[in-house]
Amino acid sequence: MKLKAKHILVDHEYEAKDILRKLEEGKSFEELAKDYSLCGSAPSGGDLGEFPKGRMVPAFEKALLALRPDEVSGIVKTQFGFHIIKRL
Repeated sequence: MKLKAKHILVDHEYEAKDILRKLEEGKSFEELAKDYSLCGSAPSGGDLGEFPKGRMVPAFEKALLALRPDEVSGIVKTQFGFHIIKRL
């Protein structure tokens, strides 16, 4: 099974909460990823591309699999920080 996703990664939960608020206000996921994400995928709007099931850490993958295409997660904590995930 192949998965596709975008995400925004930040160090602190309060940053993730602020980004979720901006998404609710209608800001673009991709622009917020470019502006705030610490991941190397930030310049491409947080796009992680296509990857096989089992490649991402369990908490990330569990949250991703719970989403429908184009749906955005709440805050997902992993050992890397706090993610907001968009399933593609």
